[in-house]
Amino acid sequence: MKLAGFAPVGDEATHTLILGSFPGVASLAATQYYAHPRNQFWRLVGAAIGENLHELAYDARLARLVAHGIGLWDVLAACEREGSLDSAIRHASPNDFAEFRVRFPALRRVCFNGKTSGRFAPVLAAAGYATLVLPSSSAANAILSFDQKLRVWRDILTHDESDQARVR
Repeated sequence: MKLAGFAPVGDEATHTLILGSFPGVASLAATQYYAHPRNQFWRLVGAAIGENLHELAYDARLARLVAHGIGLWDVLAACEREGSLDSAIRHASPNDFAEFRVRFPALRRVCFNGKTSGRFAPVLAAAGYATLVLPSSSAANAILSFDQKLRVWRDILTHDESDQARVR
């Protein structure tokens, strides 16, 4: 069965976009980005911007993120997958990256939540965006501690145009 992802979150002032691979089962069921309670996304991005996003209702989380100029989307628009693991993704269709310039005219930096979405970093770097591959916020990525991940996630606030793709 073909699964469909979510619409992008952001506005004309969005300067940084965080791209995941594709929503997991819990996120699809809740129709919310990063809904799995063990996913560290909201704690990581909240700590990076100095807000306790994980304590807020979902709509308030999104509003605070957008107020900081940060948007959310996924690299994949649709795919087939059993479960939530990226390794189980089949028959994937990417989102229309060319649409970024229209949807997010102030966009300068694209951050990738994990190595699966990070495979698209060269494509977006070639399109002129600064890119950063972040350690995955997924509970399945237990190799790094929260603090180790956060050291890299804080880099989403760096607006250095010369920054190029880095894999952590």
